[in-house]
Amino acid sequence: MKNIRFLLIGDIVGEPGREVVTTLLPGIIVDYNIDFTIANAENASDGFGLTQAVAQELFACGINVLTSGNHIWDKKKIITFISREPRLLRPANFPSENPGKGSIVMTLDSEKRIGVLNVCGRVFMDSLDCPFRAAMREIEALRKETAAIVVDIHAEATSEKIAMGWFLDGKVSAVLGTHTHVQTADERILPQGTAYITDVGMTGSFDSVIGIKKEQALGRFLTKMNVPLTPADQDKQLHGVVVEIDGSTGKSVLIERIQRRLGMHGS
Repeated sequence: MKNIRFLLIGDIVGEPGREVVTTLLPGIIVDYNIDFTIANAENASDGFGLTQAVAQELFACGINVLTSGNHIWDKKKIITFISREPRLLRPANFPSENPGKGSIVMTLDSEKRIGVLNVCGRVFMDSLDCPFRAAMREIEALRKETAAIVVDIHAEATSEKIAMGWFLDGKVSAVLGTHTHVQTADERILPQGTAYITDVGMTGSFDSVIGIKKEQALGRFLTKMNVPLTPADQDKQLHGVVVEIDGSTGKSVLIERIQRRLGMHGS
């Protein structure tokens, strides 16, 4: 069976992040021979949450599956859309009464299928079901359909993400962290063939505080007042990782961090 190359795009922040994706994604797909694209989109609408219109915009530009995290319900109208759009995931360890699903298997062609699983961490975040047990429950079902499984763990603590990597080593193809908006330099393939990175980074403005206008973020830190936060719009970049999965075994054979700035690389 043929190998699968996929791209996971780090947390898309607002309209600047969407502009970067729309502009740069086609070239990245060609340059890296990408078969499948995933993006974390929980901040893609105004920096917080997601709307149906924005989700459809991201699907239209070449993204196959959207993952999310703790901000998925910030835009309440997404509740209706996620109930009927299986390509938009919410964390699998959210309460079972929540609409939507935490995983999906997608068919690329007659020889390629890939499973995507989304879980949310609990350290320094909301109290949720155990992400480790939720992941295993979902993986058992996914493995009946494919050996190629990608996990987006949306979490704050590096320790929790690293623990998830070791916990799932050999059980999935990749464990990739999102949420902090800062790309880490610890990408590797674990001993049993699982690709791992603590955080794939952010897609949006880097002349900012994790995508938000500097003066607004500083205002909150200095005054502790609940001032509005909106996405910044300068130095727009796409950060993510490319992973290649052995199509026969489901083990990863390559993981590579990428950083692309709008206006460079022929864009």
